Amino acid sequence: MMHVVLVEPEIPHNAGAAGRLALATGSRLHLVKPLGFSLDDKHVRRTGLDYWKEVDLRVWESFDELVAADPDARFWLLSSKAGRQHWDAGFRDGDYLVFGCESRGLPEAMVHGAGERALTIPMRTGGTRSLNLSTAVAVVLYEALRQVGGP
Repeated sequence: MMHVVLVEPEIPHNAGAAGRLALATGSRLHLVKPLGFSLDDKHVRRTGLDYWKEVDLRVWESFDELVAADPDARFWLLSSKAGRQHWDAGFRDGDYLVFGCESRGLPEAMVHGAGERALTIPMRTGGTRSLNLSTAVAVVLYEALRQVGGP
């Protein structure tokens, strides 16, 4: 099982798309507070996330709380500020793929502190500064699954 972590996500539809990806791949979705939206049943239904109840979801008060809950896990931090390309990582079953919020990404200190576990999705120079959050999750999650032999 792979783990998808969204740190302080702001847009419910991106979290919903990540939840759909997690459900489709047998992955677990972790949301780290604060969230820019509500997870109550009424709000989730209103945003069209009829599959949400089936998502293997964990919600955390902080990223540190998540790390403390699985201290031996490998956390890969995805950022446009990283230098190593995501396909150069050697993903393993049980890895955590960590993505920042839509407006700011992950904190720069966190990315630099990750060393070789800080990854980027390569893009052409002069193009866009980043991908949509749910698109980035899909790109990296499916590369990780390809490496470990599928969902």
